Amino acid sequence: MIQQSKMDRIKELVELLNKAGKSYYSEGRELMSNYEYDALYDELGMLEKETGYILSNSPTVNVGYEVLSELPKERHESPMLSLDKTKSPEALAEWLGSQKGLLSWKLDGLTIVLTYDNGQLQKAVTRGNGEVGEIITNNARVFKNVPVTIPFKGKLVLRGEAIITYSDFERINEQIPEADAKYKNPRNLCSGSVRQLNNEITAQRNVHFFAFTLVSAQDVDFDNSRQRQFEWLKDQGFSVVEYKMVTKDTILDTIEWFEKTIVTNDFPSDGLVILYDDIAYGDSLGRTAKFPRNAMAFKWTDETAETTLREIEWSASRTGLINPVAVFDPVELEGTQVSRASVHNISIVESLKLGIGDRIKVFKANMIIPQIAENLTQSGNLEIPEVCPVCGGKTQIKQVNDVKTLYCINEDCQAKHVKSFAHFVSRDALNIDGLSEATLEKFIQHGFLKNFCDLYHLEKFRDKIIALDGFGEKSYENLLTSVENSRNTTLPKFIYGLGIANVGLSNAKMIVQALGNDIEKIIHAGRQELEKIDGVGAVIADTFASYFENEKNKEEFYKLLQEMHIEKAQDNQNNQILTGKVFVITGSLEHFENRNQLKERIEQLGGRVTGSVTGKTSYLINNDSHSTSSKNKTAAKLGVPVITENEFLEMAPMNDDGR
Repeated sequence: MIQQSKMDRIKELVELLNKAGKSYYSEGRELMSNYEYDALYDELGMLEKETGYILSNSPTVNVGYEVLSELPKERHESPMLSLDKTKSPEALAEWLGSQKGLLSWKLDGLTIVLTYDNGQLQKAVTRGNGEVGEIITNNARVFKNVPVTIPFKGKLVLRGEAIITYSDFERINEQIPEADAKYKNPRNLCSGSVRQLNNEITAQRNVHFFAFTLVSAQDVDFDNSRQRQFEWLKDQGFSVVEYKMVTKDTILDTIEWFEKTIVTNDFPSDGLVILYDDIAYGDSLGRTAKFPRNAMAFKWTDETAETTLREIEWSASRTGLINPVAVFDPVELEGTQVSRASVHNISIVESLKLGIGDRIKVFKANMIIPQIAENLTQSGNLEIPEVCPVCGGKTQIKQVNDVKTLYCINEDCQAKHVKSFAHFVSRDALNIDGLSEATLEKFIQHGFLKNFCDLYHLEKFRDKIIALDGFGEKSYENLLTSVENSRNTTLPKFIYGLGIANVGLSNAKMIVQALGNDIEKIIHAGRQELEKIDGVGAVIADTFASYFENEKNKEEFYKLLQEMHIEKAQDNQNNQILTGKVFVITGSLEHFENRNQLKERIEQLGGRVTGSVTGKTSYLINNDSHSTSSKNKTAAKLGVPVITENEFLEMAPMNDDGR
C-alpha cells in the first residue's frame, strides 16, 4: 500500500516537473520557482531510489523537452547533458578529492553551441532538448561579444551561455509601458531574444555570450588542462565565464567568495559549476544516462525565513492586468529586510494554496528577488477579487497556456488611465512635478482628468483641488507652475510621453532626428520609412505607425500639440561633432547631475551611448581612470580610451547657456 502510494506520487511528480520544464525551456515561462522545482525534483529522486520505480519520461533520466519553434532544427553530434548538482559545499570538496578544479559561475541564460571553421563562425545551435537544438546562426552573429572571425583556422566547437545583463533587462523593461508585457526575468528575455526570427531585434537586446566548455579544437594540444583551454579561448577573442582554480583545501573559501560577489553581479547566475582541470581524468569517468561525471553543479541552500501572510495587494495595470503581491511580517534575508513578494499570477496563488494568516516560508531567488518558497498552512481560503480594487468594475480570469491571470474588464477603469498619465508626467517625458500616481488617481476619480489636455486646464478645478487631503494653496500653486513649465519641451520627450508601445526616449530621438524634426513627416511616416532608421526596427516601426493610423490618437495629438511650445532643434555645425562615436558611461559624475544628462548631451551632438564596452566603443567615460572595474578592464583589453568628464568637455565644450 505504501509502495503504491509512493509510485502514485512518482507519477504525479513526473507529470508536474515535465510540465514545468517544458514551459521553462521551450516556452520561456515559469510555472513555479526554482526553489519549488528543486524541492520536487529532489523528492522524486528520493522516491525513485526508495522504490526502484523510474518512469521512462522521468526528468531524472531524460535530458530535456520538445523544441517548439519555427526555427530550423539540428541534432547535436553528442547529447548535451545536464549536470548533477549538490547544495553541500563539503560534498563538492569531497567530489573534487585530490584533483584541481575550475570553479565558475553557473550562468542563467540559454546554452549555445558555436562551430567555427577556417576562422569563420559557421553555425550556432541552441541546447534545445539536449538532443535537438534550433539553428540561430544569424542571431549569434549579432551578439555583442561573439567574434565572427577568429585567428584559429582549424575546426573549433565550443559551448557557452547567452545572457542578458540585469541593467539591459531593466533598460528594456523600462521601454515597455504595460505592466503585463514586461519580461519577468533576464532569462525569459534572453530566451526570446536568442530565438528571434528577425535578428535585428536580437541585436537591439545586447545579448552576451560566455564560453564555458571547449568541445574540440582541431590539432591543438592543451597539455591536458581545462584552464589552458579557457585561456586559449580568451586568446581567440571569446569572453569566458569567470572562474577560479581550486583544490579540496581552497574550495570552501572560494565558494564563500562567490556567494559574497553574486549580489553585486550585473549578470544572472543561479549557482556554480566545478569542472576537473585534468581533461583525461574527467573523461575517464564517463557519464550516466543524464549526467557527465567530469563536472558538478552547486546551488546555494536558499536562506529561508518563516513569517505570516498578512495581505494580498491587488495592483491594477494600465492594460487591466491585476497582479497579486504578498505582504507579510518583515523578515531578514541575505542581509536585508523583506516584507513583500510578487506572486505573479492566479496559478501560483492556487498552487501555493494561499490564505490570509498562513505561515509561509520566503526566500530570495538567486539571492536577489523575494519569493514565497512554501506555504506551511495551505488554508487555500484567499478570495480572488470579483471586482477591480481601483474602479469596482468586474474582473475576469483569463487562461493562456495553463497560466491564469486576473484582469479588470472595465475599459474606463481609472487604473488604466493612471498609468498612462504617470508615464506622460514622468521625468523623461513632460516632467511635471507634484503628480504622483496617488494624486493622479484622486484627480481622475474626481473627474479633473479625462485626457492629457486636461492637465493644462486644472485651474477650472482650483477650489476642489485645494480642498483635497494633502493639498493646499501652496501645493496647488507649485503644481500649476510645474504644469506651465512642461509646456516648453522637445519633440522626442513629447512623443515619448504619449506612451506608444515599445517606443522609449532613445527611439523617439532617433525617429525625430531622422525625419528632420518635421511633425507632419513624423506622424505620417510609413513602416518601411521608419524601419530604415538606425536603431528602430520592424517592431517599433509597426507600433509607431499603428498609433498614428488611429484617428482618435491623431486628433488628441493635434489638440495636445496646441498646448505645447516645442523647442526647435539646434542645427549649427557644431551640433553633430560626435557623429559616429559610441560612448559608455560608468562611475560617479561631477559636472553632470546624472548619467541621463550626460547621455542626453552626447546624443544632442550625434553620438550614441551603450551599456557595455565592446570593440565598437569609442570612449569609456570614467572619472576614476585607474579603476579596476570590469568595464575598465575590458576597455584596456580592447584598447578603448578611458576619459574623464573634463576630457569629454574638452572634446565637446558646453556653451554659456549649458548647451
